[in-house]
Amino acid sequence: MKGKSGLSLTMWIIIATVVGIIFGSVVGPWATNLRFIGDIFINLIQMSVVVLVMTAVAGAIAGLGGNGSGKMGLVVFASIVVFTLLSAFLGLGLGLLVQPGLGIDIGTTASTAQIADTSITKTLVGFVPTNIFSSMASGAMVPCILFSIFFGACTGIYQRDHHTTIVTDFLTAVNGVILEIIKAVMKVAPIGIFCLLANVAGGTGFAVIMPMLKFLGCLLIGDVIQFLVYCPAVAAICGVNPMRMPSKYGKMSMMALTTTSSAICLPTKMEDMVTKFGVDRKVTDFVGPITMSMNSCGAVQCYVLAILFMSQSTGITLSPMQFGMAILLAVLMCMGTIVVPGGMIVVYTFFATTMGLPTESVAILIGIDWFSGMFRTLMNVDVDVLVGMLTSKALGVFNKGVYNDETAVSYIDAITNPGPVASPGK
Repeated sequence: MKGKSGLSLTMWIIIATVVGIIFGSVVGPWATNLRFIGDIFINLIQMSVVVLVMTAVAGAIAGLGGNGSGKMGLVVFASIVVFTLLSAFLGLGLGLLVQPGLGIDIGTTASTAQIADTSITKTLVGFVPTNIFSSMASGAMVPCILFSIFFGACTGIYQRDHHTTIVTDFLTAVNGVILEIIKAVMKVAPIGIFCLLANVAGGTGFAVIMPMLKFLGCLLIGDVIQFLVYCPAVAAICGVNPMRMPSKYGKMSMMALTTTSSAICLPTKMEDMVTKFGVDRKVTDFVGPITMSMNSCGAVQCYVLAILFMSQSTGITLSPMQFGMAILLAVLMCMGTIVVPGGMIVVYTFFATTMGLPTESVAILIGIDWFSGMFRTLMNVDVDVLVGMLTSKALGVFNKGVYNDETAVSYIDAITNPGPVASPGK
């Protein structure tokens, strides 16, 4: 997405971030006069969040259409859940240890939507909506997401039994319209980010930079820890040498870092899964697209860190139950991917609204989101391969010869030559 000047939206946001921090630091408290413009921008995003998230989650679940049944689906989804939960708890641990949000004090108060520190049973009952429209109107996102999961699952059953895709088509269409609204709002994102950061920097000065760097540092450390834990564990299960993995990951990892898009990396990821990692082609055809949408280890770590960052930078202490809520929300958000450019503004605003945290700190996170996206996408894409390896191993079709570089296989030939294991090429 480029403007007339040829600069992408991401580049304009980076420029707005730098200029906003400098401007606010120079002019001081006067910059607070610009806050209302930033607030209007955030409100424009918030007005579409509920419908966007609900249609994305319901559409993703319905789109499975029953194709995830059987042992393959069970292994894939079990692997996704395990990896996602481990990454979420890692993000929580890093956030509590490093505390990236400390160092600035935005000095705002929590919204009235802040989650009460009540009993676990009462909280769980509150997750189930009595009136979905009431939940949508109040912005209670957990009940909305729960309803969306049920709606999507039953839509998939209805489609299969009645041989129609009308409901899924409707969900896709509504989601597409909402995405167009978000895209229109995103055209003024650099202005909104400039005003929000100028307001923050007007009160804190250049001190705002250090928390940004600490947040990115947490993501980098988290990625390294995940690689050091996940890769040897999967290699041990598959009976292969983990030291071979780094070189095999080279191409797709570089694409992930430079494009920050799991969708763009999908063709390369699927080809390398078959030709370098020994994943069966039929498994790859199922695992590749599913994990692109639902396996987001890098993203879930970033989401949890973002919630802690927003709470720490605004001086709001979260209770143990709210930490659990943060992990639950982060995991649920991974089920529906926001693919609009700058979509993390929607995600961060969703978290702030649901957790009752002020939205001022969203601007800080968005200002470094391109760099955050590098670390998110890297982990998302690379763990997808591990899910494929585990699935192939569980089904008895993992090709050690390909992984060990003893045999070669073409990605195209792997589907034209039927058999439980990809046939070695010349």
